[in-house]
Amino acid sequence: MLDLACGGGRHSVLLASMGYDVIALDRDADSLSRLAAKRITTMQFDLENGTDGRMPVWPFEANRFSGIVVTNYLHRPLLPHIVTSLTSKGLLIYETFAQGNEYFGKPSNPDFLLATGELLIFAALNSLRVIAFEDGFVESPKPAMVQRICAVKAGSGLSIGSLRVI
Repeated sequence: MLDLACGGGRHSVLLASMGYDVIALDRDADSLSRLAAKRITTMQFDLENGTDGRMPVWPFEANRFSGIVVTNYLHRPLLPHIVTSLTSKGLLIYETFAQGNEYFGKPSNPDFLLATGELLIFAALNSLRVIAFEDGFVESPKPAMVQRICAVKAGSGLSIGSLRVI
């Protein structure tokens, strides 16, 4: 499993406790230093800037992960790489902020806010089978506009299993 832009690593710890081997990737060395645990391998890597200020090369090969978790992070150029790194029938869980969040605080920059249905469009364009999708307002842990998707890498086409718009 890959916990991409893992921050404090709460998802890494949960996945490891469930018996998965996890790579916890983040650019913040301090956060990663607190994550050293059985079944968790940490990887410091700046997905956006690289070491020379240019877009770095995606650090993972194709078909590597049976699951990838991304929360509260959006860098659109990485999206195709994420799908490529999933194994066949690999699971993607992605949650981040959506347009309208600027009314509740940060992030407020449109570059970091998903457009309405953007994760569904991304799934369709990348032959992901959508298991669940949410797009709207949440009150907890703080008021925000978010999008969430759970999708499986499929051979071709898109079928929507359970679609829930909030």
